[in-house]
Amino acid sequence: MISVVIPVHNEEKNIEPLYAELVSALESLGEPFEIIYVNDGSTDGTGEVLRKLKGRDSRVRVLEMDRNRGEAAALTAGFFHARGEIVVSMDGDGQNDPAYIPEMVRKLREGGYKVVSGWRMKRKEPLLTRRIPSWIANRIIGLVTGVRVHDNGCSLKVYRAEVVKRVQIPHGFHRFIPAIFGVKNHEVAEVRIVDRPRRFGRTHYGLKRTFEVLRELLTIRFVLGKAQRNEKWLKIFLWATLFFSIVALTVFSSMVFFVSGLISAGVIFLIYRNLKRFNLSQRSGTFRVREV
Repeated sequence: MISVVIPVHNEEKNIEPLYAELVSALESLGEPFEIIYVNDGSTDGTGEVLRKLKGRDSRVRVLEMDRNRGEAAALTAGFFHARGEIVVSMDGDGQNDPAYIPEMVRKLREGGYKVVSGWRMKRKEPLLTRRIPSWIANRIIGLVTGVRVHDNGCSLKVYRAEVVKRVQIPHGFHRFIPAIFGVKNHEVAEVRIVDRPRRFGRTHYGLKRTFEVLRELLTIRFVLGKAQRNEKWLKIFLWATLFFSIVALTVFSSMVFFVSGLISAGVIFLIYRNLKRFNLSQRSGTFRVREV
């Protein structure tokens, strides 16, 4: 079976057109499938549209988040409820074309990969606020994680089910899929896809997301190692840095070393806080959901 996971937030007008395309693409594979919509605290008519859709098609499942928790939590919820041995993720705004799914599924199976990721061509987003920051971020992510995917931000991905059930994804860390699942570079393939404009509604992305990516980038290297152990060492290093900053000021009267120490401590604290958030999510989970 193939499970398709689609997080949605205020996408009532995009659901029906995407559903029709999705069913056509999945039926061409000639095997069982399910479509899991994760309603992430929508305030428009998205919930009602999904319930009607489920009433018409038994292959549709709807998960309702207890509140708006973000894409990472919605994806995690969908992944953990998926029944298929192959799991597909995609956006609910229609920019990801479902027609590429059969090709990506075949590549996953025939190549023995663990993940096949979409690589968007002819992107429709603004150049300065989306495409250039994305290009820079993708290359930094590749250098830091060792998984050199051209387009980490593309939501259209195909996975083997055992991969996506390894990790609870905290807010912001979905941008580091597939590396965050512990997948190696040679276990990932890419398929070039054509990016489409959003049909209805407005984008939920902005320049703020670029700064969030940079913030999480500071942490991802520590997450990919021994996250629990790294959290303890960072805490020790943070207190040591603060201690030496105070010594630099009180004993050596060095304002330069004092300020440098405070800046270093600030960066370490940011990494420590994000790493602690990641570890906490693995223990307590990232989503609260019910199936309707």
